[in-house]
Amino acid sequence: MVSDANEGKALNVTIDGASYLRIPLRTHVVMPGDQLEEIVQKYAVDSVQQGDTLFITEKIVAIMQGRSYMMSEIEPRPLARFLSKYVTKSAYGIGLGIPETMEFALREVGPLRILFAAGVSAVTKLFGRRGDFYRIAGDKARAIDGPTPNTIPPYNDAVVLGPERPREVAAEMKKLVGCDVAVVDINDIGGNILGSTLDKTAERTLVKILSDNPLGQGHQSTPMGIIRAA
Repeated sequence: MVSDANEGKALNVTIDGASYLRIPLRTHVVMPGDQLEEIVQKYAVDSVQQGDTLFITEKIVAIMQGRSYMMSEIEPRPLARFLSKYVTKSAYGIGLGIPETMEFALREVGPLRILFAAGVSAVTKLFGRRGDFYRIAGDKARAIDGPTPNTIPPYNDAVVLGPERPREVAAEMKKLVGCDVAVVDINDIGGNILGSTLDKTAERTLVKILSDNPLGQGHQSTPMGIIRAA
């Protein structure tokens, strides 16, 4: 169902001289075994209008694809424990800063690429440059979410990977809702588009529209939203 703006997030935003509404869609807590088609049908189809863009967080897509793992199920290898010690942690999320999330980065991307990314990052940090690790490790590593205390249970104690086939997922959901769809990875320090039915220019605009993470990171239970020209 359509939700009011999440706390601290405005419904209306102006980007490059154009105004947009960001309308959160509240759902039940999505679990493995739920079907994205059913979630979109129940909570989004009756709310979208022609010209809208439906954006869906990558986390719920991944969860429904069976790509979430409880912390108790994960056994990190020694390399994951070693590398995680050197990841810069922020107030916005764990990232790969714990052995369990680093373990999945090694599985998803491969040890050689992760080691190369770590080596380059270690050197460039000496010159004040940030972000090279994720630029080299890629979207699969960047999309791994670790447990955070403000996340809705049971995902406050889980690692969630990035979704598979996000571009195909967006295309399938467009057939259902009749408007453009984007699978997005957003947080309180920015985001990116993992897959969409938009062109590159529209994707860049969408990133700007979502830059303050209007869906929030905690207990809002709004894993989808609508962008509408105001």
